[in-house]
Amino acid sequence: MSATSLFRRGALGASLAAALTAGVVTPSVAAERELLNSSYDIARELFSAINPEFIAWWQEEHGEEIDVQQSHGGSSAQARAILQGLRADVVTYNQVTDVQALADDGLVAEDWQDAFDNNASPYYSTTAFLVRKDNPKGIESWDDLVREDVEMVFPNPKTSGNGRYTYLAAWGFAEDQFDGDEEQIHDFMRTFLANVAVFDTGGRGATTSFIERGIGDVLISFESEVNNIRGEYGTDDYEVIVPPVSILAEFPVAVVGPNAERNGNLDLAQAYIEYLYSEDAQRQLAGFNYRVNNEAVAEEFSDQFPETELLRVEDVFGSWDEAMEDHFANGALLDQLQRR
Repeated sequence: MSATSLFRRGALGASLAAALTAGVVTPSVAAERELLNSSYDIARELFSAINPEFIAWWQEEHGEEIDVQQSHGGSSAQARAILQGLRADVVTYNQVTDVQALADDGLVAEDWQDAFDNNASPYYSTTAFLVRKDNPKGIESWDDLVREDVEMVFPNPKTSGNGRYTYLAAWGFAEDQFDGDEEQIHDFMRTFLANVAVFDTGGRGATTSFIERGIGDVLISFESEVNNIRGEYGTDDYEVIVPPVSILAEFPVAVVGPNAERNGNLDLAQAYIEYLYSEDAQRQLAGFNYRVNNEAVAEEFSDQFPETELLRVEDVFGSWDEAMEDHFANGALLDQLQRR
């Protein structure tokens, strides 16, 4: 399939360039319509499983043959690609601010979090640890990660929503541990960041560093991802540790209204997002180790999700906007702490 076939009739050259940069996965069959879902780095396998089920459901309900394309990368990079012309119909990201950036530019409705249930987050996760066989360093919680004998791997918070969740989870733990004492929190975070062996740009790169390159004692990523990695690379070779306190990681979704309307996909885009809330899709999400809000499915999969206190970004940092400005902007706390 040629590169231009990634896009619908009338697509601009800028949109093509953005798609190639963003890593679009092309459809394998001809279809009457094609939907493009822009998603985060480690969601390839998840949506490769969900998309055929949605396609079959749509065919049965509407008698129309459709296809779903995927574009994957760090969710912030994916949002930038849309701002630069990528003709995505829907977004399924791992951080609220990346959807909000599109809303601020008029590509997503201002009230997008009210458009779907659970703040437009059909599933959620938290941050967890993947350690090697028998957990040789005895890592159980965040305070173990500031020991001199421990090295970590997780994505760079500057480029990855996954990495930002890890940083914020560690900060939230320290704030609780030290009762808000700023000096002790900063000391904890300096050591925490100094113990990172490598900062990859995204979650998939961090997995490669830990699994294939053998770097570090612990990989920190979404609970869903570390469980999927363990399942793929060997349940006997790795262990998953869910710390007693971690961060609530919501996975926001939205229709990219102007794009979907221009592509003739507004009904399809709306249905795709709604499908993620269906019991069948919720069961698939839980099967990929994501936590879900559907009560029946959550009960069915309850044994695989350890109890943990989930800190909300809004409760610890005020808001996502404040967290981004105070911690991740150029010259903000992340940069200051890394300068030691």
